[in-house]
Amino acid sequence: MRKYIASIGLCLIAVTACAPSAPPVANDLPQVTLSSADLSREARLVFGNLPTPTTTAANVFGAYAGGCVAGAVQLAETGPTWQAMRLSRNRNWAHPDTVAFVQDLSARMAAATSWSGLYIGDMSQPRGGPMLSGHASHQSGLDADIWLLPARNLNLSRAARENLSSISMQAQRGAAVNENWTEEHATLIRLAASDPRVSRIFVFPAAKVWMCENETGDRSYLRKIRPWFGHHYHIHVRLNCPRGASDCEAQDVPPVGDGCEDAQAWVNNILNPPPPDPDAPDPEPRRALRLGDLPAQCQAISQL
Repeated sequence: MRKYIASIGLCLIAVTACAPSAPPVANDLPQVTLSSADLSREARLVFGNLPTPTTTAANVFGAYAGGCVAGAVQLAETGPTWQAMRLSRNRNWAHPDTVAFVQDLSARMAAATSWSGLYIGDMSQPRGGPMLSGHASHQSGLDADIWLLPARNLNLSRAARENLSSISMQAQRGAAVNENWTEEHATLIRLAASDPRVSRIFVFPAAKVWMCENETGDRSYLRKIRPWFGHHYHIHVRLNCPRGASDCEAQDVPPVGDGCEDAQAWVNNILNPPPPDPDAPDPEPRRALRLGDLPAQCQAISQL
């Protein structure tokens, strides 16, 4: 009894150290056997035309660029501090953790800046999986695009959300930020990267360099901010695998350090591109994912 009381005392001092490990996520998916013809079908043509989520428990299967999500929930089209954009795409679905993160981040932005909240771009399809167009990732319900257009009006009509566009933040092909960039854009990225649910955030190279040059406080969050092509109209936030989701394939953690030297190297290569290697082989065209390329659970999800 004395040892039991002592262990309770230790838990009260350090609750997280004594917290039970996450229980395994229930997998209530039926087993399916698909024909060779079905397995050869392009996965995007299947998942891109599934209009509703599964009614099974929330779970993630496979990788960000080769997986799916069960029990996805829909981000409400309009909330107190957000609006989902491009509703005709039906991509405002995600794992419940992702929806909660987006709602939390939008509220924090509304409280910390002059923005009313956030405009949310593509998340995932109702069952994840490859999309008909646009993204190689966003398949497991753990990715979300957040527009860099300051959200001033949260009463946009459906039609307005189809036609309104975000704005670019880059100059010199991504080697510099332009006049649209503000400290509040940096606040958005800082708030998102500081959330422990976040694995990494993709931004155009100059945005990372700007933050590296201007951060005077805690720099640890900079490690999660990764330079990547194209992300100058929005940031792409990627969450960690949910607790207990043993079939979710996590991405390698970012390299140790703040990553600022890597970001500067991206900018240097934009300004002074290295000469092409004449001996480099031509890249092979990427083959579209087929149902047979996805985890067995995704094959089952496609049939429910």
